[in-house]
Amino acid sequence: MYIRRSTRKYGNRTYTNHLLVESIQTPKGPRQKTICSLGDLSPRPAKDWLKLAHKIEGALVGQKGLIAEEDLETKRLIRKAKGGIKNRQPREMDDLIKIHIDKVETALHREAGPVHVGYQFWRRLGLDVILSKAGVNQRVQRLACAMTLNRLIFPLSEHAMPDWIRSTAIEDILGVDFKNLTEDALYRNLDKLYPRRAAIESALVERERNLFNLKPTIFFYDITSTYFEGEAKKNRKARRGYSRDKRPDCKQVLVGLAIGQEGFPLAHEVMEGNLQDRETLDGMLQLMNDRVGLSEGQTVVIDRGMAYDENIEQIRKRNLHYIVASRQSERNEWFSEFEELEGFEEIHRTPSPLNPFQKKSKVQIKKIEKGELIYVLCISSGRVEKDKAIRHKQEERFLLDVGKLRKRVEKGNLVEDKAVSEAIGRLKERYPRVARYYKLKCDTRRKTLTCKLDEDKMRKAEILDGAYLLKTDRSDLSADEIWRIYMTLTRAEAAFRAMKSPLSERPIFHQIERRVETHIFLCVLAYHLLVAIENTLLYRGIHTSWWTIRQTLRTYQVCTIILPADNGKILNIRKASKPEPEIIELYKLLNIPVEIMQPKKFWTS
Repeated sequence: MYIRRSTRKYGNRTYTNHLLVESIQTPKGPRQKTICSLGDLSPRPAKDWLKLAHKIEGALVGQKGLIAEEDLETKRLIRKAKGGIKNRQPREMDDLIKIHIDKVETALHREAGPVHVGYQFWRRLGLDVILSKAGVNQRVQRLACAMTLNRLIFPLSEHAMPDWIRSTAIEDILGVDFKNLTEDALYRNLDKLYPRRAAIESALVERERNLFNLKPTIFFYDITSTYFEGEAKKNRKARRGYSRDKRPDCKQVLVGLAIGQEGFPLAHEVMEGNLQDRETLDGMLQLMNDRVGLSEGQTVVIDRGMAYDENIEQIRKRNLHYIVASRQSERNEWFSEFEELEGFEEIHRTPSPLNPFQKKSKVQIKKIEKGELIYVLCISSGRVEKDKAIRHKQEERFLLDVGKLRKRVEKGNLVEDKAVSEAIGRLKERYPRVARYYKLKCDTRRKTLTCKLDEDKMRKAEILDGAYLLKTDRSDLSADEIWRIYMTLTRAEAAFRAMKSPLSERPIFHQIERRVETHIFLCVLAYHLLVAIENTLLYRGIHTSWWTIRQTLRTYQVCTIILPADNGKILNIRKASKPEPEIIELYKLLNIPVEIMQPKKFWTS
C-alpha cells in the first residue's frame, strides 16, 4: 500500500487530499484501488507518508503491537482505513472471488453468430455513414440495421420482428435497448427510409465499387414479380399480370434488378404488376443513368423477354453494347445451321460450387457473323431434357383440353363458328409452346373437332431441344467469351431466388405503396450483405452459400453467467460463448473479429 496525493481547485483555493491506495493485478494489467481517504496529511513531512502507509498496512493484516506504539492521530487513520476495507463493495475489476459452485447458472441466451457477421459487413459497407449522410438519425439507423439483419438471417413480418430482435444478441452488439420496441415503430421507420432509398442505394454502389474493386463494364438486367396477400387497394402499382410465382389469383408488382458482373446489385425499381418485360427496359436504363451513371461502351445483358427490336434500339441509342438471347421465332430461322453440326466447338460447363447436385453439362457453340451482328448458336445437353420435359407436359395438358373442347362441340354446346374460334384461340394462347405443332379444325354442322399433328414442325422442335441463339454487336469477343458473359445472367436469377426464398421478399403483406417499396428495398440491402459475405469467401477460394454460413454460426451465443459469491452478492457476467474451431476459422476467412462484445460485469443482491 502507499499514499497518493490528490489536489482539487475550487474558486481561488486549492484543496489537498491524501488517498490510501493499493496496486492490484487485473486482466487489463495493474490498476490502483483506493482503500480510503485519509484527509490532508500536509502537516506531516512527505518522507513520513511511506512509513505511515506501512504502519496502516501492518495494522490491517493484524500486527497489533504496532498500534499501541502510535499516537492518537495514527490510530485514527488506522481505524479509518479499517472502515474503508470493511465497507468497500466488490468491484467489477475483482477477478478473484469465492462462489457457490452448485448455484452457478446461465441465463438470457441469445443467438449471436449470424448477427455478428451481418453487422460487421453492415459496418464494412459503411451503411451507418451512408444513412447518416442521407439525413437519417441514429435511431432510424439502428432500426434499419436491425430490420435488414432480420431479412438476412430469419425474415419475418414487422409484426413478429420485435420478438425476433429481442431473441438475438442485436441489443448486445448495437448497445441499444429494444425491450419496448413495437411493430408501430418499425412501420414508422419504413416511412422515414422511403424518400431516401435512391440516395442510399447510389452511395452504397459507389462504396462497393471502391471496396471490392468492381468492374463497371458489364451489367445484367432481369425482372421478376412478387405477389400480395390481400387486395392492396392503396397501392396503384399492384396489378394482376403474368405471375412468375404461379399465383395469378393475386395482385403483384414487378421488381427490376440490375447487377454487376461480380453479382453486386446496382439499382432496383418497383413497377406496375401488369407490365410486359420489354416495357420496363427503357425506364430501367434511365434509372441506371440517373443513379450510378451509364458510360459509352458498357454492355447490357438481357434475356429473350426483352430481345425485341425496339429494346435493342433503346440500348443502341444510349451508345451501349448488348448481348441478348434471341426470341424463339428468330432462333427457328437458324434451323439449318443448328441441324448441321459442322463448325461447332465443344466447351464444358462445370457445375456450380453452390449446387453440388447439378450435373455436368456439355455445350456446343458456333459463331457466325452476319453484317454488323455476331450470332452464337448454342446447344446445351443439359437443356435438352429440360426442353423435352416442358414440351411433353404442355402437350399432355393441351391434348386434355382439346378433348374437353371436342366433347362440348359433339354435345352441341358450341354451335357458332365464332365461339369455337375463340375457344381454339384461348387454347393456343394458353399453350403457345405446343399449340403451333397442331392443326385444329372444327365443323359445327357435323359437330366434329379434329386435331392433327404437324410432324415436320414437331421434328424441327425436337432437333432444336436444348438449342438457343445469342446475339451481340460486340465483334471483339470470341464465341466462348460471349457465351460465358451471357451465362453470368444467372447471377440475376440467383439474386431473385435469394430475395424470394432465404430473404423472404414474398408474399408482401403491406398494403400501402411506400411501405411495399421500402420492404423490397430492405430485401435489396440484405442482398448486398449476402453478396458481400459470399464474395469475400469466394475471393479466398471458398465456394459456399449464406445458408451454410448461417447454419454454422448458430451455435455461437451470448449469455449471462450468474455467480453467487460467499459475501451474499451475485456477480453477473454478460459475455459471448467460446466459439467452435470452425467458427473461428470462418471469422478469420471473413476478416472479422472473433470477439462480439466486451464482457459486462455487474453485482446484484
